[in-house]
Amino acid sequence: MRLDKIASNPERDANWQQQLARYWQTYQTKLVADRARGVRSPKLEDMRWMLEELRVSLWAQQLKTPYPISFKRLEKFLAEI
Repeated sequence: MRLDKIASNPERDANWQQQLARYWQTYQTKLVADRARGVRSPKLEDMRWMLEELRVSLWAQQLKTPYPISFKRLEKFLAEI
C-alpha cells in the first residue's frame, strides 16, 4: 500500500523523512550523553517510541496509533525533557 501512495507526493514524503531524521539525530545525541553519564531516561525512551508512532502515523495511517502524534506534539515533548 505504501509503495502505491509514494508516487502521489514524493516531496512531502522526503520532507517528512528529513524532519524525522533531525528528531532521530536529537534522540541519538541525547542517548549517547545519557549513556556516558550512566543514566537511563524514561522520557528518552518515550521519545523513541513517539518517533516510531509518528512513522506509523505518517506512512501507515490505517494501522492507527495508540495516541495522537505529530511533529508539533513531538517538538512540545522535546522542549519538556
